[in-house]
Amino acid sequence: MKKMLVVWALIILALTPGAGCRRESSPPEKAAAGAPLNVAVATSLKEATNEMKALYLEKHPGLTITFNFAASGTLQRQIEEGAPMDLFISAGKDQMDTLEQKGLILEGTRVNLAGNDLVLITLQDSTLTGFADLAGGGVSRVAVGAPESSPAGKYARECLTSLDLWDQLQPRLVLAKDVRQVLTYVESGNADAGLVYRSDAMTGRGIKVAAPAPPGSHAPIVYPAAVLKASGSRRQAEEFLSFLTGPEAKYLFVEYGFSPAKD
Repeated sequence: MKKMLVVWALIILALTPGAGCRRESSPPEKAAAGAPLNVAVATSLKEATNEMKALYLEKHPGLTITFNFAASGTLQRQIEEGAPMDLFISAGKDQMDTLEQKGLILEGTRVNLAGNDLVLITLQDSTLTGFADLAGGGVSRVAVGAPESSPAGKYARECLTSLDLWDQLQPRLVLAKDVRQVLTYVESGNADAGLVYRSDAMTGRGIKVAAPAPPGSHAPIVYPAAVLKASGSRRQAEEFLSFLTGPEAKYLFVEYGFSPAKD
């Protein structure tokens, strides 16, 4: 009789809604798919990565991706201070090198996504034709990114130093927080010229490329990316990074003025 009661009790328990462990009704994989993905992205990648994000989310509708756009140096410091980021895409290798040396990126995930070119920009009606004109009497302000926090500023300093212009231009330099602010200064007429990436020049209004930086005048421009060791969504971060290295993303990088990745 006791055995029969036990059997009936088990049958009733099995048929009762919500009985047993409720956690099994929400598979771990499904829950993970909805976890937010926080990505720290260099400002110069804004338009390109926003389009890549939209394309990726079409195929992963349960995922939430939040971008934090800023200068690479600023993002580096935020990550060092414990900002909850899963993936870092930098506009310079120095920032990624520092995080790697401090053990803050996930080993084996670092990859170069794209390259770029440094160019000198002016307003459309400017008579400035090249770097040699920067030291002339017709130029009063030259905008560059702050070399300590902006990779574009670091490349600009290297370029102008190689041309023996950095010291000469000190009284005329206007330091910007990032490359997009350099572009804004030139667009608004608050600077007569500026040094930006070619991809940024393509987004500018009323400006033109006066000259590309001479070959060898600065270190190669690369955009390294890596999953952060403190990430709470490592699998999602690795999958998104894999997409960013795939053919669709590579095509978009070129469309937005970037060059193929250089190892």
